[in-house]
Amino acid sequence: MITELIKKVLTAELQPEQLEIIDNSAAHAGHAGAASGGGHYHVTIVADAFEGKSMVQRHQLIYKALGDMMKQQIHALGINAISPSEYTKEAINE
Repeated sequence: MITELIKKVLTAELQPEQLEIIDNSAAHAGHAGAASGGGHYHVTIVADAFEGKSMVQRHQLIYKALGDMMKQQIHALGINAISPSEYTKEAINE
């Protein structure tokens, strides 16, 4: 299953404190890009690797980790990339 592969790869590369992967592929069945393959996923990841990095740099780390999966297995990827300090601030403010 692709979600397990995404989890394995991101865990190995970024050692996240938290990682959630949601497969939204079923909601996109039948649209123009669906026939070409690859699923729609959303990743929420909390990792030290994001500390002090811009949003673009964080996304680049994730895309680099997923590599060739972005060409075939993943058609669309939503990303919430959060540093542990940002995550702590969010939890305190809730």
